[in-house]
Amino acid sequence: MLQLTAIESGYRDLIVLHRIDLEVRAGEIVALIGANGAGKTTLARTVAGLLPVRHGEIRLAGHPVERLPPWARIRLGMAHAPEGRQVVSGLTVRDNLRLGAYALRRQHNETSISERIAAVCELFPPLRERLDGAAGNLSGGQQQMLAIARALMVDPKLLVLDEPSLGLAPTLVAEIFRLIDRLRANGIAILLSEQNAQMTLAIADRAYVIETGRIALQGSGRELLGRPEIVERYLGIGADAAAHRRTSEARHARLVRGLSEIFDA
Repeated sequence: MLQLTAIESGYRDLIVLHRIDLEVRAGEIVALIGANGAGKTTLARTVAGLLPVRHGEIRLAGHPVERLPPWARIRLGMAHAPEGRQVVSGLTVRDNLRLGAYALRRQHNETSISERIAAVCELFPPLRERLDGAAGNLSGGQQQMLAIARALMVDPKLLVLDEPSLGLAPTLVAEIFRLIDRLRANGIAILLSEQNAQMTLAIADRAYVIETGRIALQGSGRELLGRPEIVERYLGIGADAAAHRRTSEARHARLVRGLSEIFDA
């Protein structure tokens, strides 16, 4: 669904990403984890077309898109829910959702847009109750729901999610991750950039660890959860490798049980 080859990108004269190779297959969650400033958001913005590619190639469902503007990538099946939500607070929830379909406005009439709003509200029942209220009056968790719902208005094949749990209370974080799992079950490929490494690795089919703009490690979510250096650096668990080896399997089992309860709730 998405393939990056030797991607370099950044801001003005600053190169942030260095020869990034990455792929997202249809119907899977691929996670990006790393510290603040590692390049996760830069990568998400580059994939979405908000930053120029200095070198390399991006393919979406086989089509080269690295030179295409964001709206053209949307028309090919990509959507982006940016870091910080970026909802238009002075507009209603309904109008924010309508903005999500703007790039496809020539393909949809009022009836089809209304049907799409109804469809995304099935995933986000709290938004249905607030459609005619100002987006700025929503809670932080509801605004994050709106940001994702707005991206889903184009019925994407690939969804790029940048820090969807940022600033949310733990109960709302669980709700957002439960939704992401449901989107995968609906067949949407997801590139998930997140600082919550524990929950991200637990839900991801595969993951890439990014450090100083380079891919440092990659593997399945379960595999990376079991690696001492990942647990120590990103999950805040002790540095004793021997102690980690004795406890990692039990810790992983508890995590999976806990997440299963969240996703099955």
